[in-house]
Amino acid sequence: MNDMRAALYDSYGPPDVLYVGRVPVPTLKPGQVLVRVHAASVNGGELYGRAGRVRLVTGRTFPQRTGIDFAGEVAEVDPAITGLRPGARVWGVLPRTFGSAAEYVAVRPRNLSYAPENLGLVEAASLPVGTTALTAFRKARLEAGHRLLVRGGSGGVGSIAVQLGKALGAHVTALAGPKNLDLVRELGADEAHSYTTTGPSDLGRFDVILDTVGTGLRSFRRLLAPGGRMVSIAFDLDHIAASLGYVLASTVHGRGRVRFFSGNPQHDLLAELAGYVESGALRPVVDTVHPLSEIAAAHRALEAGGVRGKHVIQVV
Repeated sequence: MNDMRAALYDSYGPPDVLYVGRVPVPTLKPGQVLVRVHAASVNGGELYGRAGRVRLVTGRTFPQRTGIDFAGEVAEVDPAITGLRPGARVWGVLPRTFGSAAEYVAVRPRNLSYAPENLGLVEAASLPVGTTALTAFRKARLEAGHRLLVRGGSGGVGSIAVQLGKALGAHVTALAGPKNLDLVRELGADEAHSYTTTGPSDLGRFDVILDTVGTGLRSFRRLLAPGGRMVSIAFDLDHIAASLGYVLASTVHGRGRVRFFSGNPQHDLLAELAGYVESGALRPVVDTVHPLSEIAAAHRALEAGGVRGKHVIQVV
């Protein structure tokens, strides 16, 4: 086992720059676990990386890789690690790097947990991004009885946030595309509105706002009730300076400022997410399953918008 298939690109550009090539299987370092990847999902950050819109992060060395999260089986374990054996079903997120759209990944145990027992690994691959929603709700201190607004309620993070918000006892309002209002209601939203016909001025007050879109932050922050909190997990990269400037300037509002973060989930958070799945409070929402050979089509579909949940890449 010297090399493996992986999604690669040799230059920044549109989805068509992606192809499946061969790279060395990761060499297991002390304290690492080698995972045979069954499936990964496509996330918005990967689109920006592939398009060359975050070059300060991705650099200029090629070929580059794609994929952040994964679900699979343990293939090899550093003998110093206890509690994990080959064959164990796991899921996880790479620590601040790309490369999970491949046959193998090497990670430390803190970056994975056992996958939910009641899901197949392909479906499970759509859910690790839910750790972003869990972290956002902790940051916003979401509690039972709070009024929660989820922008982008039918997307990869949003569809999970709607379910988790309901499981935590919040009154959930979701903004989504007109074709996806049925979906967010099925996921537990108490109210569902189309973003094409409903603007901030048409909505009430909220204790917590989770923004997965990145635009119009000022208008939505005004919807916060006294003591309310807004967390954004996305920036409008077409107006990055203005977006960053507003988030920084919003600190004048104290607790009502706009919070922003980039997730780097570890074991405990992934295990907590698995618990929600196994209890029935959280289910996967998969738009389409693509083989690794169609990685470009998966990126193209996510860029087109109107997604219902996640685009999943099946590797095995």
